[in-house]
Amino acid sequence: MNITSDTLRLYAVTDRSWLRPGETLASVVEELLKAGVTCVQLREKHMDDELLLREASTLRDLCTQYNVPLIINDRPDIAIKVQADGVHVGQSDMAISEARKILGDRYLIGGSAHNVTEALAAQRAGADYIGCGAVFGSHTKLDATNLSPQELRAICEAVSIPAVAIGGISLDNVAALQGTGIAGVAVISGLFAAEDKTRAVEAFLRQPL
Repeated sequence: MNITSDTLRLYAVTDRSWLRPGETLASVVEELLKAGVTCVQLREKHMDDELLLREASTLRDLCTQYNVPLIINDRPDIAIKVQADGVHVGQSDMAISEARKILGDRYLIGGSAHNVTEALAAQRAGADYIGCGAVFGSHTKLDATNLSPQELRAICEAVSIPAVAIGGISLDNVAALQGTGIAGVAVISGLFAAEDKTRAVEAFLRQPL
């Protein structure tokens, strides 16, 4: 399965720690989908399997309704059970090649890269796209090191698959990524913590890359 740059333009990565009273993961994701996010990743590292499966199934239905791909973080088994569109595996997660053996060609597989060497390895292993970061640090990975715009540009020039930037991206700093060659931005708190999520989505989509 192929993924286009348009699909990766604004990639929402879930983090339920930002939910406010009265919000659910599904209600926030639907609000973001209505506003125009182009891809959704369910990334809840500390959720038990039963709840993760329920959330994945709910988000699968929502994403299907809005014709937006749903990616499951690091769990090919969950992706298969809910018929998601793919998985994303990080450097410390399952190998991309192993995920591809499990999922075959029908599913998308995203990989993470912090430099050109890792990006090329991910491409060789069968990744459909690469998540590059952390471009501005990270609220979810406290040990993440910053990826410079120069290295991000080098990654985009080195690979033939699309790359998305991730890590601390907000409306205040996203302009600094312009011209690096990325297909899109993966945003966590910049969307899930936003007071007006619709306005945040619209503002991100107006930002040229």
